[in-house]
Amino acid sequence: MQVLFEEEVSKGRAYIADEANVTLGEMTYSKAGEHLIIIDHTEIDEVLRGQGVGRKLLDAIVRKVRDEGKRILPLCPYAKSVFDKDESIRDVLQ
Repeated sequence: MQVLFEEEVSKGRAYIADEANVTLGEMTYSKAGEHLIIIDHTEIDEVLRGQGVGRKLLDAIVRKVRDEGKRILPLCPYAKSVFDKDESIRDVLQ
């Protein structure tokens, strides 16, 4: 499973799609200025639930944010719960 990114001026998403390019999981975010993204939603298709896809999407966003020198504000309940549990990714928190 490869995590792909799609970005617009004020928002973006990390997602996983099948061979027909149908989205099976996504984590969406809004851009709040040049140095902050707000993760606002995570949705995983039933066929992938329980396989760690949400975490894979979050890890991809964390890597991207680190590379770009940005910060994350997790408003999505799933993303917030992962940050609460895993100290190793908190360096990117706003």
